[in-house]
Amino acid sequence: MVERDICYELLSAYTETDASLKAQITRHIAESLKSGTFNSVKQLAVPLRPGRPAQPELRPPKDMPRRRINSAPAGRIALIHAIAHIELNAIDLALDMILRFSDRQLPFDYVRDWMGVADDEARHFLMLNDRLQELDSFYGALPAHDGLWQAAEETAHDLLARLAITPLVLEARGLDITPQLIDKMNTIGDTKTADCFAIIMEDEIGHVRVGKNWFDYECGRLRQDPISSWQKAVNTYFHGSLKPPFNIEARDAARFSAAFYQPLATPKK
Repeated sequence: MVERDICYELLSAYTETDASLKAQITRHIAESLKSGTFNSVKQLAVPLRPGRPAQPELRPPKDMPRRRINSAPAGRIALIHAIAHIELNAIDLALDMILRFSDRQLPFDYVRDWMGVADDEARHFLMLNDRLQELDSFYGALPAHDGLWQAAEETAHDLLARLAITPLVLEARGLDITPQLIDKMNTIGDTKTADCFAIIMEDEIGHVRVGKNWFDYECGRLRQDPISSWQKAVNTYFHGSLKPPFNIEARDAARFSAAFYQPLATPKK
């Protein structure tokens, strides 16, 4: 079989500094992958940080203004902008999941799965940026926090830890909070934004499931217990707390059982 390598295309998306173009390139690569254009990925030198636009201004999380979600356009714009920023980071996290660990001799289905995730995240970003434009704004109009990439940098050397933190802590948290955002948008009459969030919510269940599948695969390859390995990675690399209430139904749909996270949950005050 002739090798048709995907790595240079992935790197072009990862290093692209225009956010919308990054998303469009990612979607094009995903479509080419589905059509059989690529069948291998080789190791490349990958920058620790992805390409980013000049705006938004990136600040430490503690320096971000508190968002007030209400019917006023400014409040909704701030919320949508924050979620769009998460989705942009999620594109690069999925691309990084492939590129950074391409030396691990994983099945090519690993590439297919994470490109599927990257494609979804790119679609989400473009959808939210369109929604911002409908509200007379755009991605980059507001500051955003730079804490999202910290976990990626800290787990750049460890695939198991990356799988434990990115999909099974950060994305799983989205399953817990997004239903509240959907309800809030419906309550204030912004059904269009609520519909965007509902699409994201449904896709994120699949993303957590992909992360859990490959976490279990890597644990099997390393002959490690999944639950204790996940808890060890969280205690080592996650600097926040696991806060209930958890969306048990969505987490179960992603095949991520409470036996993993309930023992580490911070008691509800």
